[in-house]
Amino acid sequence: MTAIEFVQGDITRQSVDAIVNAANSSLLGGGGVDGAIHRRGGPEILAECRKLRAGHYGKGLRTGQAVATTAGRLDARWVIHTVGPVFSRSEDRSELLVSCYRESLRVADELGARTVAFPAVSAGVYGWPMDDAARIAVGTVRDTETAVTEARFVLFDEQAYEAFTAQLR
Repeated sequence: MTAIEFVQGDITRQSVDAIVNAANSSLLGGGGVDGAIHRRGGPEILAECRKLRAGHYGKGLRTGQAVATTAGRLDARWVIHTVGPVFSRSEDRSELLVSCYRESLRVADELGARTVAFPAVSAGVYGWPMDDAARIAVGTVRDTETAVTEARFVLFDEQAYEAFTAQLR
């Protein structure tokens, strides 16, 4: 069974086997969590992302998929990049968000990662309502069969931390 932990703080400062990146489809860095991971992790992450782009992911990573690279200078072995869906009021895209967490755990299992730090995928600039993002994230990680022993949700602010911790109360 996977232990679920919540931390308010900076995901780039976590000492875990793998850090999940809320990436954009280009895999070439961006803002928010993605930009912070690329900046702190250094050029090694971008170099591996460019190799992925030159290979199988030439058109970019599709929403809901996940792929791993080195963690560069981060205190982790790997970064698992996943592309979250943009929230829509007119279309239910929740299965794509579920897929981000399931696929990240699948990649973690393939790597042999036992401790994984997750951000609140899609709950930033992609506009997913925080309470719903927390419900989907925690429920999916809790219900997915995995060899990961610890899933740590690293939340940037108090609102996100409260929304996520409420899911286990």
